[in-house]
Amino acid sequence: MQRLGPDVERLVHLVERILPIGILAMAIIGVPLMMLAPEGLPRLRSLSKELAQVESENAELRQQIQHLRGKVRHLREDPVAVERIARDELGLVRTSEVIFQFPRR
Repeated sequence: MQRLGPDVERLVHLVERILPIGILAMAIIGVPLMMLAPEGLPRLRSLSKELAQVESENAELRQQIQHLRGKVRHLREDPVAVERIARDELGLVRTSEVIFQFPRR
């Protein structure tokens, strides 16, 4: 095995000691800076709030969907409800019925 010169060995020894310390120092300084940057913890908090709002809206929409599905089921199964809607909202009448209209005063 070839032996390196004393200057090269000193340089290698220096790099072996200083490099880990340098990396540790960069981490100690860099991590807090990255966490406190606008893209760090503040962004995470705002995204968490937005997620909570969206989940709340989704829960409300699920309830509305369930309510509307119940209405649809009721209309499909209850002919009286369909007739009531046809009379009240559409103004329809049966063919056997006679309509009397009186002028309003």
